[in-house]
Amino acid sequence: MAKEYVTAKRASGEDIKRLRKSLNMTQKELAAFANCSVRTVENWEESEGSITGPMVTLMDILLRQPELVKKLELPEKRLKLRLFYMYKNIVCTVIDVDELEHVIEVHDYIDKPLFRAFGVNPSPNFEDYEEFLGSRCFPRERDKIKLELKRLDIPFYDPMMIIEKTQGRMAEDDFWIRIER
Repeated sequence: MAKEYVTAKRASGEDIKRLRKSLNMTQKELAAFANCSVRTVENWEESEGSITGPMVTLMDILLRQPELVKKLELPEKRLKLRLFYMYKNIVCTVIDVDELEHVIEVHDYIDKPLFRAFGVNPSPNFEDYEEFLGSRCFPRERDKIKLELKRLDIPFYDPMMIIEKTQGRMAEDDFWIRIER
């Protein structure tokens, strides 16, 4: 027997507009959240007929859990460097860093500790950050490390330089790091 779900199957343009306003979002913000164009949101809201598809399910979820919008919002970048710790194409943790001042700010976007950059540590410090970077590189003691560094065109062992070249990817590992300066 196939499973059934209690999610909405259709919505009206007015339903979508009402949801957007209840979330205090502009059409542009809803479009960014739903990963669609502003024109698509405008079309939904102006629609006279029934709207179906994934947006209706997303709308239903947001009606039930409006806090998800805030939980998934990316904070303004306040520090010089931003790292996105990813699992495949999912953002797990965002790490904002000022390496000169040794300051980090961590924002977790996933509940499973195994998917977070710092696991169960809710308040990592700069040393934890440096340890994390090292964990996303090949070991300093690796056999023939000079050849590996030369292959990557890196003059010396530096975790950040290695991550910039390798995206912090490890063998048979779906985690990686995107860097934004």
